[in-house]
Amino acid sequence: MKFKLTFWRVVFIVIMGLGLYSTFIRFFYGLGAVSNMSDQFPWGLWIGFDLLCGVMLAAGGFCIVGAVYLFNVERLHSVMRPAVLTAFLGYVLFIVGLLFDLGRPWYIWHQLIYMNPHSVMFEVGICVMAYTTVLFFEFLPNVLERFNLKTPIKWIKKIYAVLVVLGILLSTLHQSSLGSLYLIMPSKLHPFWYTPALPFLFFGSAIAVGLAMTIFESTQSAKAFGRHLELPVLVELGGALLVALWVNALLRFEDYFHRGMLGQIVKPSYEAYFLWLELALAFVIPIAMLSFKKVRLSPNGLYLASICTVLGFITNRLNVSLTGFETYVGHHYMPKWTEFSVTLMIIAVGFALFGLAVKYLPIFPEERHAVKQRLRTETGPVVATAVLGHAGD
Repeated sequence: MKFKLTFWRVVFIVIMGLGLYSTFIRFFYGLGAVSNMSDQFPWGLWIGFDLLCGVMLAAGGFCIVGAVYLFNVERLHSVMRPAVLTAFLGYVLFIVGLLFDLGRPWYIWHQLIYMNPHSVMFEVGICVMAYTTVLFFEFLPNVLERFNLKTPIKWIKKIYAVLVVLGILLSTLHQSSLGSLYLIMPSKLHPFWYTPALPFLFFGSAIAVGLAMTIFESTQSAKAFGRHLELPVLVELGGALLVALWVNALLRFEDYFHRGMLGQIVKPSYEAYFLWLELALAFVIPIAMLSFKKVRLSPNGLYLASICTVLGFITNRLNVSLTGFETYVGHHYMPKWTEFSVTLMIIAVGFALFGLAVKYLPIFPEERHAVKQRLRTETGPVVATAVLGHAGD
């Protein structure tokens, strides 16, 4: 197959080149040479985006798997495999990103030996490792089907119910515990974002973003790989997303009301501007859009609402991890270009791995099986094999 140099491939090569250069600087010259992190800002972009946002963006896995197997929503079965793939890649790349942020990443295994069960960070680390293992076994049947290994698939199916329950339990624990990490900083984190309800808000927002990411990746997959867009599934996800956004918005309102912050959030200030942006993107705009039936029935409307939701909660995570500390520290945190390049490299690798998985593995088995059966009926097995083989190229 002849390699064709396209615009996006050029962008990918440039991102990878800059990212690898930054990686070299990071591991040969240390964190100080590659980032603007300091004693005042020990957690920068890599924690705020790569960790907090990365784990949240991978929440579609446990949301869809739970809906299919616990609530018996069979209509969502067609988007379950891509959701699990996104979650698995998200957690693997999150671990890779964490290696950049740790001062001595080669000691990451120490928490398995030197355990501290009273530490929230220990609980997050153990849950993430355990859930990544669960996602591996949930994703493994795709690889086994590719090589027609039926016996191992039967073994995994026997324990799949256990994997589903473990996955939902572990996700609930560490999605909420990421918010608990900030409960020990009441004097440092701005009152707009510091609240005892942080664990509940983090978990609730993960569910909303999981639904939005499933809509986003389904639409993007249809465009990129020429698949049929399953609009009835997206419409159902859009309705669920609207409910999730309302629940999150009411929790947020109740928290501000209970803490007497409603009067403060309407007063103009540096922090208030970022809060308004967050609330507009995460709640006001997507809820207003999805409240119209015409938008919920429109692929483009659902797509735009999902993008807005994702951007809104990314802003929330960055506000919690960065903006909320700037008043206490006394200066703004601006990441170095090398920090951005590492983050972009990790994102680019995620997109590339997703594309390769869709190309070579049965991530969309129902559609592929339908095409295969139709071609065999119309033109015979030889032509069907040839066409499908060409499509795989």
